[in-house]
Amino acid sequence: MITQSNYIPWKGYFDSIALVDIFILYDEVQYTRRDWRNRNLIKTPQGLRWLTIPVEVKGKYYQSIKEVRIADKSWARDHLKTIHHNYARAGAYKEVFPFLEELYMRAEGMEYLTEVNYLFLRGIMDYLGISTPLRYSWEYPHESEGRNERLVEICLAAGATDYYTGPAARTYLSEDIFAAHGIRVHWLDYGGYPEYPQLYPPFQHQVSIIDLLLNVGADAYKYMKYVRRLTR
Repeated sequence: MITQSNYIPWKGYFDSIALVDIFILYDEVQYTRRDWRNRNLIKTPQGLRWLTIPVEVKGKYYQSIKEVRIADKSWARDHLKTIHHNYARAGAYKEVFPFLEELYMRAEGMEYLTEVNYLFLRGIMDYLGISTPLRYSWEYPHESEGRNERLVEICLAAGATDYYTGPAARTYLSEDIFAAHGIRVHWLDYGGYPEYPQLYPPFQHQVSIIDLLLNVGADAYKYMKYVRRLTR
């Protein structure tokens, strides 16, 4: 699978990582504002709330994700305080918060958004027992210009015969181009997730995975699809 890095993404993102043989972060593409690259949702007594990493965007309309710099070093401590304030009563807070605290303290000194995203992805993968290799797209030769062609180029360089992608890719992905190179496209289904004990009803699936971890801790795999198959 090839996709942009996200900040503390939802559980479906990690399920897609667990499903594939190699997961490639496509951070060579243009950064999009007000997206999932530098922010995600948590639950609070007042409803959903964004945790947003401040980044430098003024005058940088065409920068790639890998070029995006963090604008304020205090963001990590601010996010950690917000998480503590809203999840101190969560079922697995005592187990999970120290783990998250260590990640945030390591992230505090990082300069680039892609570095922070990678740190949290790898850290949470390790917590969940996901051993899938995590790579950057620029580690592979770059000769193609079209979007589909570039994805196929990366797949071929990685030795892939099957390509997994989410439903949002239906707006641009050409299965014919992949098939012409002997690559089968598989569309992921993110439906059917069970609910877990979650603070502040009503239940919400589309929140950061840290909500799942803080509420159920080591039992997180029971509420996921492919992580359960691989690690238990």
